[in-house]
Amino acid sequence: MGSVDDEILRGAEEDAKEVAFIQSRLGVENCEVFTEEDIYYCIDVLLEHLDTLSDKADEDDCIDIDVEELARHIQKKAKKEGMGPYDLDALILLANAELDYNEQLDS
Repeated sequence: MGSVDDEILRGAEEDAKEVAFIQSRLGVENCEVFTEEDIYYCIDVLLEHLDTLSDKADEDDCIDIDVEELARHIQKKAKKEGMGPYDLDALILLANAELDYNEQLDS
């Protein structure tokens, strides 16, 4: 494999680790609600929304995140795009798991 193929493979492996981490945090009842595709979709919407908040970062590049508001944003966009429906409490768990995953990467 070439270097581009290796990079794509590494990216897919990292994505799979991220989804597995999130699934481990969701609990059995919510894992049945979210398919892998749902989790990837929610992560994309979450990260896209966080990018829009980047202008609100403080001097240490920290953003004050309201997880419930973030979950509501995912829920609203998913409904608009024909995904879900997703329970707000389950989305809060998913959002917290994604934030925890990214925090552990940064440390």
